[in-house]
Amino acid sequence: MRIVLDAMGGDYAPHVPVMGAVQAAKELDVNVLLVGDRELVERELRKFSFPPEKIEVVHAEDSVPMDEQPSKALKRRNSSIHKGLELLKKGEADAFVSAGNTGAVMAISLFTIGRLRGIERPAITTIFPNLKGHTFLLDVGANVDCKPNHLLQFAIMGSAYAKYVLGEENPRIGLLNIGEEEGKGNELTKEAYKLLKEASKKGLNFVGNAEGRDIFSGDFDVVVCDGFVGNVVLKLSESLAKILAKILKEEIEKSWISKIGAITLKPAIKGFKRRIDYAEWGGAPLLGIKAPVIISHGSSNAKAIKNAIRTATQFVKSELNRHIEEEIERYG
Repeated sequence: MRIVLDAMGGDYAPHVPVMGAVQAAKELDVNVLLVGDRELVERELRKFSFPPEKIEVVHAEDSVPMDEQPSKALKRRNSSIHKGLELLKKGEADAFVSAGNTGAVMAISLFTIGRLRGIERPAITTIFPNLKGHTFLLDVGANVDCKPNHLLQFAIMGSAYAKYVLGEENPRIGLLNIGEEEGKGNELTKEAYKLLKEASKKGLNFVGNAEGRDIFSGDFDVVVCDGFVGNVVLKLSESLAKILAKILKEEIEKSWISKIGAITLKPAIKGFKRRIDYAEWGGAPLLGIKAPVIISHGSSNAKAIKNAIRTATQFVKSELNRHIEEEIERYG
């Protein structure tokens, strides 16, 4: 399997993407195409030992700044994002991974690859830990303004991902709202509720409204919302996880008794950190695009990049896009 990695994407490029590619080449059954400034990328590669037949460098003379508007990024036809997605479009790779400018990745993916049949708006996704496993949330930023039908499509795509990639047999879908009752919410959620309820008669496992706390309760496998709300939830959750880790560290360091206790609890603390660590998943699938695209956080470390590549391979192996098109036709 050949995975394209944007070597110039992210806050610490090209060092971190290259390191992640090397780890993936050693640990995963993949070949990585590193797209970026050849001189810079090869300089980083010389710092590591790796199977040379599993990493290839593809030159791209330009890159997209992290803060650039998508409309401007579209004009950078020689950027690493453009070059990488062109390889995907031509069938020279199976998936694309980038920790670069999210808006640019989405815009160029739409322009270069296009949408799946029946999909009006692609959605950016993320996975949260919950008390029983994980909750798949979408959209988390691709679509600030949505129509009810978009939320229905997000639910169908999220259900397909949870079923065919994450292994949930019959994913429970919730609509993020301000109350559990059917009549709650604004016009968007009320109309979306009707569409989801109708789709449930055809087999979609929509179980009702989900409140904010339900994202972490484990009562839902998939929660859908518009990108404005989803992005607020995402950023709040990321911040909370960092604050909790910092508070825990400060409390441990307050006394020698706490430090001794921390040694005893070290395995539990390690397990806790692993469950909330974004790097364990590495990247968020951009669902609704004709080919697999994975978007990683700009501050991703090498472990996150490696696991984003792993996520890309799971996306490909599951034939997720074929399942999404089938289920859009069935439920949409």
